[in-house]
Order: sequence, then C-alpha cells, then structure tokens
Amino acid sequence: MSEVDFLKEMGKRIMARRKALCFTQEALAEKIDVSTQMISNLELGKKAIRPENLAKICKALQISSDYILTGSNTPKDDINTISDSLTALSADELTIIKNLIEYMIRNK
Repeated sequence: MSEVDFLKEMGKRIMARRKALCFTQEALAEKIDVSTQMISNLELGKKAIRPENLAKICKALQISSDYILTGSNTPKDDINTISDSLTALSADELTIIKNLIEYMIRNK
C-alpha cells in the first residue's frame, strides 16, 4: 500500500469514528486543540499525523491507535463502539438488545 493510500484509509477511520460519536470536525479539533483544517486534512489523507496528535485523537475518539493506523479492532474498541451506539437507543430498543444478549449467552 502506498503512503497516500495509507493516509487516506487512516483518515476514513478517523472520520467514521468521529461521526459515530456525533462529533463535528470543529468539536474534535477543539477537544484536541488543533485547527479544523488539520482534522479535515487528516480525514482526507492529505497530511500525516504527528504522534502527539495521534495520542490526543485516540483519547478523544476513545479508540486505539492500532485501529486508526491499521484498521484492526481490539475487543475494547468493539465494546466502546457498541456502548456508544447503545446510548442512541430508546428504552424499548435497549430492552430488545438486552434480551438478545441474554439469549445469545444462554445458547452458546
């Protein structure tokens, strides 16, 4: 994979996670004390990321650097993503999810 392709893929993962958390580029930039333009450039794969900014983005997006750099999820990443998604559900929908999880555990 070329460096350009690597940066574009990394940018797509940053953007997807930012959107999953319902952050705007402005909100993420503010959280990590960088410009909105820097976030845009990262997401478009136009710029490489400095290690200290990678650490800040990982913390703000509650995701591992492994995922941002390689696309490989760790179990913790998956749990965080699911947890973030659950907060958007209604009480009835949460009950359905809880019942599904209990069903799956019982029927292993």
